[in-house]
Amino acid sequence: MTNFTPEDLLLYLYNEASAEQHKAIEEALLKDWTLREKLNVLKTSMQRLDKSVVTPRTEVILNVLNYAREHSTQEVQ
Repeated sequence: MTNFTPEDLLLYLYNEASAEQHKAIEEALLKDWTLREKLNVLKTSMQRLDKSVVTPRTEVILNVLNYAREHSTQEVQ
């Protein structure tokens, strides 16, 4: 039995695994319940991350803009 890393499972979830690796994971999932559980945990995490919307505080955005403004005017001078 092949051991799959969490990275392998993420590639599988995001459809970025090679065809050979995808097939191997599919076959392993049919036989290995612990691998299915790991995949389900990753799926749940993926779904939570997709729902999560985080925006920076206004203060942070203003600091970045001020920094950019200061450094762009220094280059012009």
